[in-house]
Amino acid sequence: MTNQAINVTIWNEFRHEKTNAKAAEIYPQGMHAAIAEGLNVQGEVRFATLDEPEHGLTEEVLNGTDVLIWWGHLAHHEVSDEIVERVYKRVLHGMGLIVLHSGHFSKIFRKLMGTSCDLKWREADEKERIWVVNPAHPIAAGIGEYIELPAEEMYGEHFDIPQPDELVMVSWFEGGEVFRSGCCYTRGSGKVFYFRPGHETYPTYHNPQVRKVIDNAVQWAAPAGRDYPKYGHAKTPLEPIKGAR
Repeated sequence: MTNQAINVTIWNEFRHEKTNAKAAEIYPQGMHAAIAEGLNVQGEVRFATLDEPEHGLTEEVLNGTDVLIWWGHLAHHEVSDEIVERVYKRVLHGMGLIVLHSGHFSKIFRKLMGTSCDLKWREADEKERIWVVNPAHPIAAGIGEYIELPAEEMYGEHFDIPQPDELVMVSWFEGGEVFRSGCCYTRGSGKVFYFRPGHETYPTYHNPQVRKVIDNAVQWAAPAGRDYPKYGHAKTPLEPIKGAR
């Protein structure tokens, strides 16, 4: 996959790393910093967090963002509806969005999906094997047949999301559950990718294959550069209409 100049903003709730000793030990600079270490982009990589003014997602920041990566968990309800609407409009106009792990319950993902996005979960240090079921997809480039994580939080079906436009990966867990863990969507002119792994008390975002998936997803989700479609009243026809008043 050819790298282009892509400006990435990594949004992280950044609460667990401040209150959970294990999360702080694994991610002393925050999960956003670990995610950034795995990116291979030519553009700017910046961070935004929940407790910043406007959650760090000002009009200026979003207008300069090609792909937004989102991680949230404890405080989905604290994200302003105004900011959610701002992100939503940017996705429709072509900004890519990558939603990680517990971001499945974020306001922005649920708004884009139009469903509850609910699922089963269990935290029991289970092995997770993430199988690549669409090896020709750009997000799966360089990954191999599967990613094996020695311990992760379990997410299980049924995952209440719309049928993915493309399903790239499916997880199997030691306890027997399976889960659609790599799901692609198009919303308006924007591309959306949901990627399952990444519980805060496991070193998942240090895993080279997980980092590769996120980097691939950034390349895939980058705007295509096409003009935004025209909507509304088409007052002037392209050709004369016979009998028109």
